[in-house]
Amino acid sequence: MPYRWQTPAAGEPGTELHLWPHQSLSARGFSIFILSFFLLALIPFFGLVGTVLLWALLPFMLAAVGGIWVAIRWNARDRQVLEILTLSPDRTRLVRHNPRGPDQCWDSDTYWVRVVLHEAGGPVPYYVTLKGAGREVEIGAFLSEDERKALYAELRDQVRQLSRP
Repeated sequence: MPYRWQTPAAGEPGTELHLWPHQSLSARGFSIFILSFFLLALIPFFGLVGTVLLWALLPFMLAAVGGIWVAIRWNARDRQVLEILTLSPDRTRLVRHNPRGPDQCWDSDTYWVRVVLHEAGGPVPYYVTLKGAGREVEIGAFLSEDERKALYAELRDQVRQLSRP
């Protein structure tokens, strides 16, 4: 799953949760995909070798390769989201590091934090939010449906355990 619980040093109460979107395409996979696309796009050009039509169509093929390159790189940059939830008996803090734009922060007293699962009506099914300090913030919206269900159960248990006086 694209999230990980980290426990602090021995004797310190609380925990930290790091969440990030799936990163399925590695740098090597990206290179292989672009090279494969380029080589497959060249196949129709073998019949045009020695003709003027080859030079007329070549810029369009190169533009298609360049367009795919830019689109995949843009998508990779948009997936550089990191959410860090810090839970302690006193405070709960959620920081979302956005790929473009400023970081977003939310802070509340752990005793008043509620973990809510919206089965319908949210932007995605089984939408997980945190309520507290007069605000409701989303967490893990980029996770799959099953991952959000598992996150909800784990998060609810952690908050319940830490908010006990």
